[in-house]
Amino acid sequence: MTASLDGMHAALLTGFADNEELDEQRQRNIVRYVLGQGLKGLYVGGSTGESGLMTPDELYEQQGIVKDAIKGSDTTLIAHVGQPSLRESIRLARNAERLGYDALSALPPHAYRFTSDEIFHYYKVLASATSLPLIVYEIPGRVGRESSVAELSAILNLPGVAGIKFSSMNLMILSQLRSRHPESVIFFGSDETYVTGALSGANGGIGSTYNVFGKLYVALGQAVDAGDMARARELQAIARDYVERLFEVGVMPGIKLSLQHLGIDCGPCRAPFRVLSDAGCAPLMAFLDQANIAPWVSSEQGKP
Repeated sequence: MTASLDGMHAALLTGFADNEELDEQRQRNIVRYVLGQGLKGLYVGGSTGESGLMTPDELYEQQGIVKDAIKGSDTTLIAHVGQPSLRESIRLARNAERLGYDALSALPPHAYRFTSDEIFHYYKVLASATSLPLIVYEIPGRVGRESSVAELSAILNLPGVAGIKFSSMNLMILSQLRSRHPESVIFFGSDETYVTGALSGANGGIGSTYNVFGKLYVALGQAVDAGDMARARELQAIARDYVERLFEVGVMPGIKLSLQHLGIDCGPCRAPFRVLSDAGCAPLMAFLDQANIAPWVSSEQGKP
């Protein structure tokens, strides 16, 4: 079940109109560009997609747009369905199953400071709500708590749970999870340090900057798998330098500005996201225009 889910996946951006409404054409533009980068799959409706600023109905609609946009490709689709309400999570999960998605994923419930038992129950019910494999999510910076190895291991043992997206820098926990759950897929969620996650046991990545540099992350994963650490360090340095420049303008606005610079009509971010520093925009664009970077940001775009 998990063998088909490993590898590199873009945490897909959402296309918004200038008035910040969901825009189907701009969503298709983003999918088209990302499909041309050779990634294994797309992670739809996650934090990178600004799902925390979208309604469940919009996410429901987005699932259908993306599924139709990949028609004719062998792209793996993972639907992020994590909502503060378990009821809404289940509704999104069942829609993804109906559409033919390959897997589900979900943040832990994050509207309140839920207990470990409540989080376990949330994943237990969600994993049993459909026949799709579920990727759980560890992201302390988003939910305000770090889970223990015991807590995460108990969740990974649930029927229907295929793995975890690990977006924490506690690599000791990642390594322990790999040792205890050798059959589980572990996606690493820190783009700028993917190599460290891979060496600690991750067998795939899900990342925001994959929308722009998908080709690079595919090559990075291949270098790690081949044991070519010199090549892996070289590629990781490019990813690190890009993320460093994003920090100057804001990660989400910076990624969309990058795509716009590359000629992709992707639209703006939703407020309250905003460009943090206009002064950081020129260095970001200059980075993308460097001769050694240009090959990584080209795309053999698929059909819309």
